[in-house]
Amino acid sequence: MRNYLVVVADGARARFFGLVPADFPPIESGPNLTELEDLVNPEMDAKGRDLWSNSKSGRGKAPGEGPAHGYDDHRESHREELERRFAQRTAGQIAEHLARHGADVLVIAAESKMLGMLRAALETRLPSGTKVIERSEDLSKLDPLQLHAHLAKEGALPPRLPPQG
Repeated sequence: MRNYLVVVADGARARFFGLVPADFPPIESGPNLTELEDLVNPEMDAKGRDLWSNSKSGRGKAPGEGPAHGYDDHRESHREELERRFAQRTAGQIAEHLARHGADVLVIAAESKMLGMLRAALETRLPSGTKVIERSEDLSKLDPLQLHAHLAKEGALPPRLPPQG
């Protein structure tokens, strides 16, 4: 069986899973996704008031009952930079897990913007011969059984087999 590393990510969290065979195939279903690590980006998990002193963006009033005016405080650029840094950190952890567990297949599922950032961050970090399967969808909230079923249905992972006894 090939060794799989499954990574599901959004801007605030990246979860790492390994695919392990059943301990006792005659009485257990398998293979099973086992969570290896849960990496959190605390800056993206924070609420707006924790990141910026002003909770709203984009409108201000002129002094003395003057007309309202718009402004750009570059919050979106700041959020993108936080996501890019998290993608870099996640890519480092992916490379570490691939080496540590000898995985030769990497399955990544993330929304399209994060997937692009991860792809760029992984460009030079993947061992040669690593097969990469990408899914442009956020599956980070699924539990391991739901995640396995979803990815197996799409052909990204081998399906779980019933007990063989």
